[in-house]
Amino acid sequence: MSENSACPATETNFDPRAFRRALGNFATGVTVVTAATACGRKVGVTANSFNSVSLDPPLVLWSLDKRSSSHDVFEQASHFAVNVLAADQIDLSNNFARPREDRFAEIEFESGAGGSPVFADCAARFHCEKYQQLEGGDHWIMIGKVVAFDDFGRSPLLYHQGAYSMVLPHTRMTRRDENQSPSSHFQGRLSHNLYYLMTQAVRAYQSSYQPRQLSTGLRTSEARMLMVLENDAGLSVNDLLREVAMPVREIDEAVANLKRKGLVNDDEHRVRLTAAGIEQTEDLWAIARQQQDKVFAEFSEEQIETFKTVLKQLISQC
Repeated sequence: MSENSACPATETNFDPRAFRRALGNFATGVTVVTAATACGRKVGVTANSFNSVSLDPPLVLWSLDKRSSSHDVFEQASHFAVNVLAADQIDLSNNFARPREDRFAEIEFESGAGGSPVFADCAARFHCEKYQQLEGGDHWIMIGKVVAFDDFGRSPLLYHQGAYSMVLPHTRMTRRDENQSPSSHFQGRLSHNLYYLMTQAVRAYQSSYQPRQLSTGLRTSEARMLMVLENDAGLSVNDLLREVAMPVREIDEAVANLKRKGLVNDDEHRVRLTAAGIEQTEDLWAIARQQQDKVFAEFSEEQIETFKTVLKQLISQC
């Protein structure tokens, strides 16, 4: 092999949408990063690029699109705040992800270091002194020195494959052999805790269901979109935002992907299934029915109906 052929040239002119979808396989948390100028102009952006850099000194980073209208404020401000969102703060994430004139309208906040707005009930908050701004392609890499932080210990909001998600311990971490007794009195009490049992049941159900759903070639966000649209005359973006746990940007991208595949159209600002989309959706529902029939095969119809009633009542109370 010649010296020149040993290292083939790296191909970088790939589809940016496909690249972003591939990056979406890396699950992240969700943050709202805020800042304020000395004269009180405030900005906030939803970002999942947050990461730690160093413990000594305590440095963190996140990245901001160079086209963002918020950059001027971040550049002028002496500080910024990273609000790590909790699992029940999807609306807050969507609010700062949408283009709007005043993202802080009707939003409760208090002032953190340097006047940066911070929100209550987050998972954590980091008050940062601006440390360094680096160029990173089409983004600015913003590095901050943490001067204070708040750890509220709430379950965080996650982002994976274009959809919001939440933390659940891995099944492998909780699985025991059938004949193995509980390792402690606490473990024994867990077996009577309804929340613990429900989360275990969801994990067990998903472990075999989700791979079958992904085998259709659709991403989780795309499959969720189709199943929400099924039997509807058409849904607007606001309707979809209410029905699926996805950011506006990902709803737009999922619709674009499904349009490219010929599964939906969006005439008159409403998203509708095409004939091919209806057929694909039926396949998704068939997978769902097969999984349900398999999991609940040993239960009577009366038990299943009682289970449905309990679940619906729980949902209506939340």
